[in-house]
Formats: sequence, C-alpha cells, structure tokens
Amino acid sequence: MKTKIINGIVYTKEDRLLSGEVWIEDGVIVNVMTGEEQEKEAEDFSGAEVIDAAGHYVLPGFVDVHSHGAVGHDFCDEDMEGLKEILAYEKRMGVTSYCPTSMTFPEEKLSRVFAQIPALMEEKNAVYARVLGINMEGPFISPNKVGAQNPDYVMQADAAMFRRLNAISGNAIRLVTIAPEVEGNMDVIREIGEEVHVSVGHTVADYDQATDAFTEGSDHVTHLFNAMPPLAHRDPGVVGAAADQKHVYAEVICDLIHIHPSMIRRIYDMFGAERIVLISDSMEATGMEDGLYQLGGQEVKKEGPYARLSDGTIAGSVTCLFDGFKNAVKAGIPLESAIRMVTKNPARSIGMDDQVGVIREGNYADLILVDRELNLVKVL
Repeated sequence: MKTKIINGIVYTKEDRLLSGEVWIEDGVIVNVMTGEEQEKEAEDFSGAEVIDAAGHYVLPGFVDVHSHGAVGHDFCDEDMEGLKEILAYEKRMGVTSYCPTSMTFPEEKLSRVFAQIPALMEEKNAVYARVLGINMEGPFISPNKVGAQNPDYVMQADAAMFRRLNAISGNAIRLVTIAPEVEGNMDVIREIGEEVHVSVGHTVADYDQATDAFTEGSDHVTHLFNAMPPLAHRDPGVVGAAADQKHVYAEVICDLIHIHPSMIRRIYDMFGAERIVLISDSMEATGMEDGLYQLGGQEVKKEGPYARLSDGTIAGSVTCLFDGFKNAVKAGIPLESAIRMVTKNPARSIGMDDQVGVIREGNYADLILVDRELNLVKVL
C-alpha cells in the first residue's frame, strides 16, 4: 500500500520544520521531500492514497521511554489486556513507541512481568503503540532515595539477575537504573554497560561517583533532579556530572510539578536540545478521574495534576507525554527543540532512532499531525 502526505510542515531529520511531503509504502517511509524537491514526481507513486495535511505539522510519533501505566493499568499488574489498554491510550495520545517501565519488585514478580513482552513486541495491531522494550527502573537503587518505589525490595545491583530477566524478556531491556554509590554497583555498571543502557537514578551519588559511572558504562539519567541530590555550587552531584559528560542523556518529567519551568529552561541551557529526553513517568491514574490508585504496590492519591503517596511523596506523573511536550514549549523551549526531545532523542537514547523517532527513509511511518496551536489532529 502506498500513501502520500502532502501540504504539511514536516519535521525533518535535520530537526527543522519545512514545507514538505512524506511518501510511505507498506508502513515504511520511502521518500521525504521539502522545498523545491516537492516538484519531483515519481511514476510509481502516482496511484498512492493522498493525505492532505492541510498545513499541519507532520511529526514523528512521540517516543516515551519511561512510563509505568495509564487508564487504570500498570505494567507490573501482570495483565496483558490491561497492558494493551495502556498501549491503545498512548497511541491515541500521539505516543507511537513506548517502553513500559517496571517498579522495584522481587525477581520472581519481575520475571512474570517481563515475560509478557516478547509476544507484545510482535503485536501487529495498529491500535497499539509500538513496544520498543523495557525500562527497568528498580530494584538496583539507593535505599536513601527510593522516591515512590517500595523500600522492602531495594537491593544491590546483580548482573546475573539482570541477565536472567533480560533473557526472559527476549533481550528486550533497553534501560536499567542503578545507583552507583551503593557498594558493588559500580562493578555491575562496568560489567553490563555494553549490554544495556545504564541510567543513573534514585541515588545519593556525589559528582565524582556519578562521573565514574558515566565514564565506566552509564549514558543516561533517570528523571533528572528527581530522586537525587540538588545541584549545588560546591557539590554539583549527578546533575553537574551529567552536564559535563556529553554522551549522557537526561530524562526530564515535564508536568510542571516535578520541575519548575525556570529549571526546565536551565536544563535546556546546560544540556542543549540534543541530550534532553522528555518522559511522562506516568502511572495508572493518568487519563483517570481523581481518586485512589496503586503504584509499585503502594496506594497513591490523585488530586488534579498531583499523584502522591500517603506521606506526601510525589508518585510519578498523571500527565501524558503529549501534554508534557506542550508544557515544555510553554516553559520556553523552542518548538523544534521540544519536538526533538520527544522523538529523536528518546529513540536515540536507547539506540532505536534507525527505526522510530525520525522522519527519514527506511524508518517506520509512525507519524502524527499537529496543528499550529499544538493540538493533536491525527495519528497515522
């Protein structure tokens, strides 16, 4: 099947918004034309279905590499139908690629949770967001920075356990969070750093410990500023270390609750458009009315845009990634940069931008149309 999207403002692989066309065959992008190139016409596309973008932005579908759940379901529920409902919701909200994210649980439970993924990654139903793999946020975190994770199951990093879980998942773990200051954890970062993208997070690491992690195998930070020491002028911590290491990607929750808009602008100044990965960190209350929900086996109360444990700890986000993207623009991030932060950067941070997150020949044609007021118009 051939499809041609015309009259759109295309977000190109060079991170620019230009008038252009996108040609698709059998679900794969085969041609992207902007400017004068649009005058060309290929005979073998003369019979293609035409979609008139009507001046809307043509963007890559968004890529969320850190989300626990939505619409009343959580990845760790061990419920395949519930997980599919999450994926359908994400697709409706413009997220076409997704990494379901686990919480801190024992290996036995994580084994059952991760065993769902191989079949789901083969799922061809276009209603669902594409599953890129797993983000394993726990249990290799600091007991001093558990956040909304369950402290009962926090443990020292274990390379053998990681490999067992990865095998069960069909080698689908893309990210694993490790607190480098915990005794023995740096050895694990060195050991598995070539096998998976290691993310520093839920940590009390200082600048030197974080720098060691980034130079010994880690290339990612789990929700920058959250569940870690603050940036201080004499003790810059994980934030300062990550800013100094140019290969490191920094996740940012952009619900305007986890991080103040002023600090979002400062993060942009420090990391630039190339290294920020916007995430939702959404939990099951996302897309739901106010009330009581669960996260990692703990009760969470949703009130408006807030989700909190009983002690007041912020428990993930109830903001979807598309709204987070709009918040970033509202906070002052340039539009073209904000688009990159929800498309190319997250895909590249897990090594999958050759498939998703970029409008270029050979990638999946997972695209969305967005109007000039940044409303989602259509998911293709």
